[in-house]
This record gives sequence, structure tokens and C-alpha cells, in this order.
Amino acid sequence: MNKCHIAPLACAAALLGTGLGAAAPTAAHSVHLVRPGESIQNAVDSARPGDTVLLAHGTHRGSVSVRTPGLTLRGMGHGTVLRPQAAPGAATPPDTGRAAGSCAAAGNGICVEGTRDHGVDGVTIASLTVTGFRKAGVYAHEADRLTVQKVEAVGNGVWGIATEQSVRGTFRGNTARDNGDAGLFLANTVTAEQGAMDTGGTVVERNRLEGNRIGVTVRRLRNLTVSDNHLTGNCAGLFVVGDENKPKAGRVTVRENRIERNNKSCPKTARLDALQGSGIVLTGTEDNLITRNVIRNNVGSSPLSGGIVVFKSFVGTTSERNRVSDNLLQGNAPADLVNTDPGQGNTFQGNTCRLSQPAGLC
Repeated sequence: MNKCHIAPLACAAALLGTGLGAAAPTAAHSVHLVRPGESIQNAVDSARPGDTVLLAHGTHRGSVSVRTPGLTLRGMGHGTVLRPQAAPGAATPPDTGRAAGSCAAAGNGICVEGTRDHGVDGVTIASLTVTGFRKAGVYAHEADRLTVQKVEAVGNGVWGIATEQSVRGTFRGNTARDNGDAGLFLANTVTAEQGAMDTGGTVVERNRLEGNRIGVTVRRLRNLTVSDNHLTGNCAGLFVVGDENKPKAGRVTVRENRIERNNKSCPKTARLDALQGSGIVLTGTEDNLITRNVIRNNVGSSPLSGGIVVFKSFVGTTSERNRVSDNLLQGNAPADLVNTDPGQGNTFQGNTCRLSQPAGLC
């Protein structure tokens, strides 16, 4: 691992070669260059807030834990790949240093790890491929203003990119493909029963989600935007999920996405019915705005199949005051718009579609 200040031309050239177009860091910040075979974790552990750990082209091995605020972990684009040290499906030995914590030991690739008392602020993960990890490619907990951009999360066992208890995040220009559950998974927590958390305006935009069980899952959260993404070839495109906990999940804006041919077939699980042909599903959630999306050719026979589906949650919580407006829906089956929820105040206006259940929503 080489450490250099921004002044040397080699480090400046390496940063510009990532293709992000960002301005160079100030002279007080350092770039830690890691070549394949060298320890990423050692570089991360020695970095200070504001530094960049730059991964050279090639295949790097092992999990990495980031707990330094303001750190950037960046590759050089498609040629930079992070894989487990062990074969897929086996226990994943982490890299040396702090990555021996529970997140990496559980089989996650890049871990951004804060605690309730000490969140990790301002971390950026960018321009690399994370593949083959037993759990998530990128996982963050208690992260504030996390940025994940131009990351390819491919073939990970559970999630491509996932966060819990995190706020004000930006997820932009990523590809999540062929992951076992959600390509992009955002939640309050998966280990405890809690009310929905306000994300402070998290943004999910211009990502491609393909071949996953679910393209994007927003679970028990409030106040975020999902816009201008392309979701295709998943079992389901987008889930906004709530339950009986208070405050209720909601206030999610879903706009200007392309959601097409999410017709992969996924079997039933302990928490969810079989999936196929779901575009957008709202279940147990309130006050969402679903607008100006293009939703085409999502076809299936699951209770959750259809273009836009409003569905009473499996624990009996209704969806209320959701606005579905000005969307273009074509070729979805059993219908373009499906409302099986008895909740009050759900409205369907200005949508271009042909078939709805019940009739009259188009």
C-alpha cells in the first residue's frame, strides 16, 4: 500500500482516472493506493477523515470495515473488483484489522459501521464491483450522509447494497444485479420491531436493478425519494413496506422510474408470498406519492402481481392516503392498477392504463 499526498502527479492522475470527475482533495488529505494482494483494511485503518483509499485495477480479496468519518473508498471503475477470500457460500475470512467485526464476519463485503453513539458521517463508496459475498456487497449501519455511486453489486447472497438505521444517504448510478434478495435494501432495522425511521431525505436515483428478487426494498422508513431508476428482470420491481409499528412507514416519493418486465419467478418465503410480475407494491404504508413512472409488461399470478399494487400487509395493516397519479402503465397483468386494500384515502388520478382491479381506477 502506497500513501501519498495529493501533490504528487501519480496520485492526482489515479484519482482523475476513476472517471468521477470530482475535484482533487485539499493538500491536507492523503491518497492511500492499494494494489491487488495488499491489505485494503490496513489502508483504511491508517487513513484519516477526508482521506481516499484508492483500489487499483484488478481483483482484491476480503471484507473491509470502514469506521472513519469522511473517508472515500474508491476503485478505478469496472476493472476494480472486490471478492471474498473464500469460495461463494463458505464462511468469508475477513481482511486483517478491524474487519474482524460482526458485519464482515457475517459475510458482507464493504461494511460502513457506526453505532448509535458514534455514527459514521460522510463516507463515500465509489467506482468498483463487489461480488460473491455471502450476505451483502455493501452494508451500512448508523451511517449519516453515506454516498454509494457507480458501484456494481453483483451475485451477492442476500442484498447488493443495504443500509439500516442510516440517514441522508445518496445512492446514485449503481448497478445491482442477480443478488439473492433486494438489489438495493433500505430499512430501519431487520432485527427488532420498531416504528418507521425518518431518513432525512435519502435519495435513490439513476440506478439499474436487474435480476434480483426485488429491485428496491424500502422497509419501515419515511421521507425519501426513489427517482429515475431502471428496474427490470426482477421478481418484483419496487416494494414500499410497512407494518403495525408506529410511526407508520410512508412519505416516500417514487417518480420517473422505468419498471419493466419484472417477471422472474421467486418462491414463497416465511415473510412473503411467491413473487412474479410486480411493478410497484405498497403494503402497510401511508402518504406516498407514486407519479410519472413508466410501468410496462409486469406479468404474474402472485397476489402481488400487477403494475402498481396497493395491498393490505400480511399482518393486517392497511395502506392509507397514497396518491397514484400520472403514471403510464401498459401490458401489466392481472391488471395495470390493483387495489385490494380497504384502507382509506388511496387515490388514483391521471394514470394512462387499460385495466384495473377493481374496475374504474384507470
